[in-house]
Order: sequence, then C-alpha cells, then structure tokens
Amino acid sequence: MSDQPLLSRRTVLAGAAGLLVSACTATTPPSEKEQTIFDLSLTERHRYRPFHVVAPGFVQDGREGEDETGAVTRGDRSPQAPFAAVEVDVVRPGGVLVAGLSTAAGDRVFATWNAGTRTAALEVRAGGVTRVLRRARTELPPGSTLGFVLCENQATVLVRTPDAAWRPVLTERDKVSALVDLRDPATLASYTYTWGVRSGSAVLGDVRAGLFGMTGLRDPHVVQHADGRPLVRDGKLYLTWTCAGLGFFTAAHWAVFTLDLADPTRLEQVAQLYSRRDGLLLGDHAGQLVRDGDRWLVATSSWGDFDGSGVHVRHLTTTDDLLAGVHLLETTRTELPTDVGCWDPGFTRIGDRWRVGFVESPSQDPFDFHPALAQTSAGSPFEGLERVGAADDLHQTEGPVLARVGDRWWFLASDGEARHYPVFDLQMRRVGRLDAPYPTNIPHPQLVQRAEELGGGWLMVTFDGTQYAEDVMGYGGHGDVVVLGSRDD
Repeated sequence: MSDQPLLSRRTVLAGAAGLLVSACTATTPPSEKEQTIFDLSLTERHRYRPFHVVAPGFVQDGREGEDETGAVTRGDRSPQAPFAAVEVDVVRPGGVLVAGLSTAAGDRVFATWNAGTRTAALEVRAGGVTRVLRRARTELPPGSTLGFVLCENQATVLVRTPDAAWRPVLTERDKVSALVDLRDPATLASYTYTWGVRSGSAVLGDVRAGLFGMTGLRDPHVVQHADGRPLVRDGKLYLTWTCAGLGFFTAAHWAVFTLDLADPTRLEQVAQLYSRRDGLLLGDHAGQLVRDGDRWLVATSSWGDFDGSGVHVRHLTTTDDLLAGVHLLETTRTELPTDVGCWDPGFTRIGDRWRVGFVESPSQDPFDFHPALAQTSAGSPFEGLERVGAADDLHQTEGPVLARVGDRWWFLASDGEARHYPVFDLQMRRVGRLDAPYPTNIPHPQLVQRAEELGGGWLMVTFDGTQYAEDVMGYGGHGDVVVLGSRDD
C-alpha cells in the first residue's frame, strides 16, 4: 500500500491554478481549512428560457375581448424608454393590421400585415413621408398574434401562430434611426401605443401594449446589502439581469427580478431600469444594486450606446425604491483605476474597505478583456479607488463576483477560453477554480447560499449563449437561465 496522500477534489481544484502561477509569485495558497469554496461541487439542476414581448408586469395600455373593427386606435400612454411592445390577438384577419407607436401629427413606427398580399412590413412615417423599410411574406392564420417591438431604435415585426412560439419576421435599426431617434426623450414622449386595422376590417381579440420584456437573460448579479448579505424577502432573492433584446448590445436593457429560492424556476420581473444620459434614454446594463442604510448604490455599464468601442462604468446614489416600477437612472461616470475600457461592476464593503470588481478591456475590436479589482477606504465605493490587481494574462474573462463562502471572501470570474471559473483571493492572487460545469458563452458564477428551510445548500445562478432566432436577429439575443446546485461528495 502506498503511503502517499490521496488527492481530494479540493486539493486538485485549488492546486491547478496554483501550479500555473507558482512560477511568477512567491505567495502560498491559503490553508486547507480556509478553502471552503473548494469544497463546493455544483451540477446543473434547472435550465429555462424567459421570453416575453410585453413584460407581464408592465402592460400600460390595450383592451380586452373581441371586436370587429376597421379603425386604428391611438392610446394615451407613452413608453418611458424606447423599449416598448404591442401584441394584437387576431381572431379573424382582414385589411391591413397595424401595431406600434404613433404621434398626434401622424408620424409613426408600425409593424403591419396585409391580408390581401400576406405581407408583413416595417413602416415609418416622418416629415410627412411614409416609407416601408422592409417587407416579407408571412402567414397570419386566425388565432394568431401580431407583435411589434422597439428596442432602442431597432424595430421588429413578430408573429405568433396558434400553438407556436413568437417568431421574428423582419427587423431594422439603421433605416429607422436615420428617420427618427426614439432615444430622444422629447421625441419619444410624443409617441403613444397604437393598434388596429386600416383599409378593411378584422376581428381583433385582446391587445396588450407596454414595456418590452426579454428574449433571454444574462449577467445575473445578486441585489445585496453593503456587507454582502443577499436581499431576500419572503423566500425570494432579488437579482438584476440584463434583458436580452431584439438586436445587439444596444437593444438590451437592465431589470430587477425575484427568484423563488424554494423553486428556482420561478423568476418574476419586478422593475425596469433604464438610463438617462447624454440627452438620451438608453438601456445601459450589466451592473449591481447595493443597499447601504437608507440609500441605494447603483453601478452599471455603458452598453446602451456601444458602437464598437468605449465601454465604461457609471454609478449613482438614490433613495428611490428600485425594486419596483420603472426608473430612469441619471448616472455619473465612475473613476476606476484603469485607462482602458471597463464593464461588469460589482462591489461589497468588506471590513473597513469597499472592494470593487470590474472587467478591464484594452480592446473591443477585437474583444480582449479580463477581471480586475480595486478598493477604497472612502465612505462611497465610487471614490478614492486604488488598484489591487488584474489578471491581464487572461483575454476572454468577465462576470467578476465577490463571494463569501464560510468565513472567507473570494473574487470569482469566468474564463471563456479555458472554460472554467477562476478563483482569486482579495489580493488578486489566483488560488484555484470552482468545481462547476461550464455552459456556452461566458456564464457568470453568481453563488447563492440557501437557508435550510428553502432547500439548503448552494446555488449558482447563471446563463448560457443560446441565441434567439439568430438567422433573422443576429447575435445578442441570449441566453437561457441555468441554475446549478451543490451536491454531496
């Protein structure tokens, strides 16, 4: 019998990264007793796809019941941000169906469907001129639903036939934005939800108009107290997510959800978060909400106007109730200790210092990014930040999360090239990796410990890269929600 010690999962996971860095650092990994994070072993438990055209909790206009009509109805409600949708149930098709936004002067951005030609179209009227930007033949049988979605300046026509899911038929951004900029607050305020029939008649059912939901979710971050305790009420955990839009990064926006810890498949949206900056209404996303006393500390990323370069972190402090309703966040640029692009901020007060994690990106064309950590002894996590370090040997690594397991804090990330989750200490020394499966894309390792009465153990709430209708919409409509759970050895 050999007298060599047996290797445990903990020593393998902690030692793997230690071997990688031993040649360039003289530090010693923390003791076995302290490495409780490496006792965790996670496996996939749930996978599902949140998808809503009009967000269920944010219906703002519409009607119920069947009605034969040959008229167009212009409602009196405007969306607070250019992330809006209209769903029209069609009992008996006919004429030209319309759904979208319009002004009292007749300007409009519409999805249309012509019963005579079986053609869907995107139509914009501006400056007294009506233009059909795109059209495509598609069927709309009785019992179907015609959908219109605006995400930033990208407009999309969707169809849902009986017993089928929503399907995008056509989409357009550049031609829309060349005619009207719906990110402008004054412009958007003149548009209201609109639906109905012109040039004929049809029997319509229910109509729902309101703020857009999502085609998928990504970038989860637990809403927490300043000391890192997660915000849980009535067994429900609050998280922020990026709501994937119908389009690239500018088509996404930020929102708050609750997750039922006893049943992690029950996810409910409770707040919509948009940004008002640089004179525009934008969908900045990928950040964190932290409760500090009677105030909210908010940090987010400037993806709302991303044009291929120049991402940065922004913040604000507010006493508004960000866990419910619709909010336009007026943020300020955060002075992080870096001179390159940055995103994915997350922060916690540990002892007498705020620790602020973020992604540092020397290039967005091509994308090159890695995790970084800063700290400050100031009363605000956004002031006096000093650099702790960065893993600049990594190039496709984001999703930084400050996590407490047992009595010790760790800095976690997600490495898309190595396809694992590196673990750092608070001095930015790599000390191991999580024992967890790695879905597609760059899933963020958001750890959550459950109380025994809610099921006990640990969850990792994350996402994958499953796209929505990529052949029509292109990249950006991901992903599935993936929930991992701890398992016994």
